[in-house]
Amino acid sequence: MGNLTRLFFLVFLLLFTSALSGEATVTLASTTSTENSGLYDFLLPKFTQAAGIEVRVIAVGTGQAIKIAERGDADVLLVHHRSSEERFVVEGYGVDRRDVMYNDFVIVGPENDPADIAGLKDVAKALENIARAQSMFISRGDDSGTHKKELYLWKGIGRDVQAASGTWYRETGSGMGTTLNIAAAAGAYTLTDRGTWLSFQNRRRLKLVVEGDPLLINTYGVIRVNPARFPHVNAQGARIFVEWLTSEAGQRAIESFQVNGENLFFSNSQATAP
Repeated sequence: MGNLTRLFFLVFLLLFTSALSGEATVTLASTTSTENSGLYDFLLPKFTQAAGIEVRVIAVGTGQAIKIAERGDADVLLVHHRSSEERFVVEGYGVDRRDVMYNDFVIVGPENDPADIAGLKDVAKALENIARAQSMFISRGDDSGTHKKELYLWKGIGRDVQAASGTWYRETGSGMGTTLNIAAAAGAYTLTDRGTWLSFQNRRRLKLVVEGDPLLINTYGVIRVNPARFPHVNAQGARIFVEWLTSEAGQRAIESFQVNGENLFFSNSQATAP
């Protein structure tokens, strides 16, 4: 084999290997709540075993995850803010949004419960009590799905929490785990998804105080990044991942994920687009 022929062969082999490597990896932009709960450590090896495709997770707040996907820097998006997800599809960044699972939000707070909200099933009343008592509330303040939900709930009772920022209302600009750590250290209230709360170890004197309001349902959606807009994405790998996640096998895996005998997420697969 001549030097020129050998060079062409090596270049072809390198390109072929790179292509195979790209097809065997899917990049998932998702939330800190799913990552912190331990779900992906449990779920993704099952997918890799079934499909032979590795999944690389970029775990940030929902707002940041959407921005990553809008740049074409992910193949799949899995977040929990329905209106933002629908806008992502309408604006041409994503295709084939599907419900994939749900859990719920809860309010946790100090054992002495200075706002007297323990046991309430009405989240609006609970937040109003916190605001009136000016009990410390720790917000993620990071444009995540949890933060968006929290702001929606405050708006629902006519409270402008930005006006109270830095007083009884504090923002961390961080993920759920960090925010829970700060709330635990400060003896403050915060809104969290149940999955992260159940897997959170550093509770100190924090306890679950408010749950069960239908307004606190937390639905997660999965969306493939649009290959017509971003031709470089792993469209085939993304399709295989979404199909598995919303299949009977994927949904069964989500249902079987537990911490201390409790389910953190519940399957909710229903394709909303062809």
